[in-house]
Amino acid sequence: MSLLELDGVRVRYGARAALDGVRLSVAEGEVVCVLGPSGSGKSTLLRAVAGLTPVDEGVVRLSGRDQRGVPAHRRGLGLMFQDHQLFPQRDVAGNIAFGLRTRRRSRREAAGRVAELLDLVGLPGAERRAVASLSGGEQQRVALARALAPDPRLLMLDEPLGQLDRDLRERLVVELRQLFGRLGSTVLAVTHDQGEAFALADRVVVMRDGRVVQVGGPVEVWRRPADAFVARFLGFRNVARARVDAKGARTPWGALPAPAGTAPGERTLLVRPSGVRLTPPEDASLTAEVTARTFRGDHVLLLLEPAGGAPPLEASCPLRAAPGVGERVGVRFEAEEIVVLPDQLP
Repeated sequence: MSLLELDGVRVRYGARAALDGVRLSVAEGEVVCVLGPSGSGKSTLLRAVAGLTPVDEGVVRLSGRDQRGVPAHRRGLGLMFQDHQLFPQRDVAGNIAFGLRTRRRSRREAAGRVAELLDLVGLPGAERRAVASLSGGEQQRVALARALAPDPRLLMLDEPLGQLDRDLRERLVVELRQLFGRLGSTVLAVTHDQGEAFALADRVVVMRDGRVVQVGGPVEVWRRPADAFVARFLGFRNVARARVDAKGARTPWGALPAPAGTAPGERTLLVRPSGVRLTPPEDASLTAEVTARTFRGDHVLLLLEPAGGAPPLEASCPLRAAPGVGERVGVRFEAEEIVVLPDQLP
């Protein structure tokens, strides 16, 4: 059963539609991450669900009930914002217990709940610490504990790790995933960070100009982007129009193998960097110069400038085999790493 349903939701700011007919459901115990560039409507979606932004058209349902006219504080939601919004005049315990006051918990009950949550988020015994003394990661944990304190039926996160450095983000996203799994939490999160979303989510939602353009599991979205916009947003650069016929695909980079079953005609192709293979120049019909190298831990991402004025290509290469900037290489393409993309949505 869906805990959250959005049915044709529209939110307008003047003549601009920040949300344009959004349809989305979130099941009990599911973690859904909404991705999109700035201005795509992802934060407006969160605020519309929370009741912080009025809906002009459509319906928001929680547990099957229309939330029209239900104020934010009565929707039973937990909210965690990018800047954490902790109260500097309160200590850690005072921040976490704040949401419990509306539930009329006794002081003893509240103290027990605070201690339980601090253990859960990895800050045991931090009740009396001042907010100003906390690191960014510790503040994030306190904000999460505060959002969890009233046992919300839906936990909503707005760029929850956006202000943290990359190393800390990567560690905390794993911890959050494990925590939500243990608690059985239902989570709706928005982020612009693809790595964060793909590590955290059961399903990923990609938005553009107030519309949902793709919904799917992380592997599904990564392997088969819905269109050229999604592919480029996910960081894929090797996207080009091609003419497909019985012999393959004619592209700006020359003749490429077309995936089996591709219908003839004008198509948009994505060539994954892992599908751009390097060979000795004398063995290839296409040659290119290495113009940049980006270290990615266990591999190097190369930017190639093909001969003859073809568009640049990105290639993934093992670290030990990566050529240097200025070297000339041959290029061939792996058919398994070529994807036919649907035409871009209007």
